[in-house]
Amino acid sequence: MSATLSLAEDLIRRPSITPADGDCQARLRERLGAVGFECETLVFGDVVNLWAVRRGAQGREGKLLVFAGHTDVVPTGPLPEWTSAPFAPTRRDGKLFGRGAADMKTSIAGFVVAIEEFVAAHPRHAGSVALLITSDEEGPSVNGTVKVVEALRARGERLDYCIVGEPTSVDTLGDTIKNGRRGSLSGRLRVRGVQGHIAYPHLARNPVHMAAPALAALVDTVWDAGNAYFPPTSWQISNYHAGTGASNVIAGEAVIDFNFRFSTENTADTLKARVADILARHGLDAGDYTIDWHLSGQPFLTPQGDLSDAIGAAIHAETGVRAALSTTGGTSDGRFIATLCEQVVEFGPVNASIHKIDEHVALDAIEPLKNIYRRTLETLVA
Repeated sequence: MSATLSLAEDLIRRPSITPADGDCQARLRERLGAVGFECETLVFGDVVNLWAVRRGAQGREGKLLVFAGHTDVVPTGPLPEWTSAPFAPTRRDGKLFGRGAADMKTSIAGFVVAIEEFVAAHPRHAGSVALLITSDEEGPSVNGTVKVVEALRARGERLDYCIVGEPTSVDTLGDTIKNGRRGSLSGRLRVRGVQGHIAYPHLARNPVHMAAPALAALVDTVWDAGNAYFPPTSWQISNYHAGTGASNVIAGEAVIDFNFRFSTENTADTLKARVADILARHGLDAGDYTIDWHLSGQPFLTPQGDLSDAIGAAIHAETGVRAALSTTGGTSDGRFIATLCEQVVEFGPVNASIHKIDEHVALDAIEPLKNIYRRTLETLVA
């Protein structure tokens, strides 16, 4: 059994449903401490985070490459639907099964073993290496990576490169590197009308009708055309609630939940302003509605450069695959790290089974994944 597979199985068998860590980070501290890392546990609320760093020969003047990830996993779902127990790592049909196998305990195991091999081969490496690990990525993401980044910023820490071990590959290991993510801006629009009898509409004011022209305009709006890295910004309604359930009552209020996934061609403030303008142009006065906004992530982008070139070359050397750069998908903790680090990419195993029953990774992808991480270290900080 390879060291990477062994560690991945060790982590998987530790139940760590968010925000629990299941002592995964204690195991990482043990392994990293043995190869000269200074390991620090940072606790915020009920979330345990790990910051571990090994300074290179150039000290703080050298480049710092950070591996970032999360030990928490999503709930298992119905246990009887699993072919094997989710926290009992199982090898069958050429795959490793278990909750967190793809998202993202195998990546973390790859980080650690890659680092161990790198340090053994380059004990006097020039640059520095660090791990930033949280147990709050699958949850609300308020006491995890974002808080660690704030603490590092307050200390004056400089991060040069960061690889987030999210499962980014689509069909085969190495086909996709995420070099950015769209921003996510949600809103809850409450349109106030006047409740009344449906047979006497002149005595009521229907908020569904009031909102309809503006909603149609929001659906038809082209927010931007995207750019070379991002698709166009999208606006989608996720929920629409109105009425009492009776068929003869005009609702007094309509509540519409919506979300923007936006590119770097827009900002949260410009989108908010454009929504207000569209509502006004379609008959909704400021007294007719309220919007509660929630910005869960700014867009970030790492243009092609040292980091993407290094990991792309490592992927090709190890697998023969030419990776594509992509910004598709949801949000990740990369959005927090990008506020402190100019070059952030995400790379990990195939993501087809993440968050599903019988989550898994291909056994023959585990060693190549670790080797890609090690090759990238050798290129950037040896």
